[in-house]
Amino acid sequence: MDRQLHGGDTYGHPSALDFSSNTSPLGLPESVQKALAGSVGDWDGYPDPLCRDLTAAIAAADGVPAAWVHCGNGAADLIFRVAQALKPRRALTLAPTFSEYEYALAAAGCETAFHPLHEKDNFALTDTILGKLSPALDLVMLCNPNNPTGQPVDGELLRRILKKCADCKITLLVDECFVPFLDEPEAHTLKGELAAHKNLIVLRAFTKLYAMAGLRLGYLLCANPETIEAVCACEPPWNVSLPAQTAGIAALADGEYVSRVREVVKAERKYLAGELQKLGLRVLGSRANYLFFKCNACRDLDALLEQRGILIRPCGNFRGLDERFYRAAVKTHAQNERLVEALTEILKGA
Repeated sequence: MDRQLHGGDTYGHPSALDFSSNTSPLGLPESVQKALAGSVGDWDGYPDPLCRDLTAAIAAADGVPAAWVHCGNGAADLIFRVAQALKPRRALTLAPTFSEYEYALAAAGCETAFHPLHEKDNFALTDTILGKLSPALDLVMLCNPNNPTGQPVDGELLRRILKKCADCKITLLVDECFVPFLDEPEAHTLKGELAAHKNLIVLRAFTKLYAMAGLRLGYLLCANPETIEAVCACEPPWNVSLPAQTAGIAALADGEYVSRVREVVKAERKYLAGELQKLGLRVLGSRANYLFFKCNACRDLDALLEQRGILIRPCGNFRGLDERFYRAAVKTHAQNERLVEALTEILKGA
């Protein structure tokens, strides 16, 4: 069951400062907290199984028809349900990338191929992937920007991938959960391509941007009604709780919170990257709300930080990486300073 531990064991270390989970450094929005508190009296009833109000709010926020929106119990839930719904025989994803793509595909009985990303390219996706796309594939899963590297796919390359997938009749799922943290998010989303590409699925979640990991809420966008119907057929009833629906509607109305998060992440990402580089750590990619870095000085950096009450994400269990690679979330300045102090103490003594 170790595969379910994506970051540090926060329940086993409840007092630790957690940099392993890359959610908003500002925590759950106050507007969401108020909405949840005000809705407690309704929690004795079943949630809307169709998520009608939430779906309408998402459609308005993303500028798409409500029929293209389908909500789920977090992004991971939707990844597994897409795999079960489409029943692909052969799929392609990246290495390294978010491990749940591989697990979801395996659970659906799918044979999965992996396109390697290389350190010489700073783990950026290159056009070599185009040679892997053929009618032999049924599904491609991409994370943009990628996790754990924080590298976005070049916009022109992403559209070339989409076109070739369409030509080869391959469904393309693009996980955009970290797109809002990029400096120019609208330049990296494929939402505008949905109408022209029925083979495209865009995945989003409230987990990262709104720090709603415990509430579990994600959604997919797709203009193909057959795909939406197939995904619906693979879910249990009342899959999105009433608190999650309430929280999602409130979050989408809080544009001020999103602006503040993006400002904090941009400033603190620059600060933290600079401090890590001063310590001799190699920072790669890292354009989302987390830093991906390599430490050659010691191979047990996560354990040494844990002894000091700090959790980061060791990346040695990602395909294509080893124990020298780590990921750390961008948090508040005071928290980032604490991480820098601990790293300085460790690396000076290494």
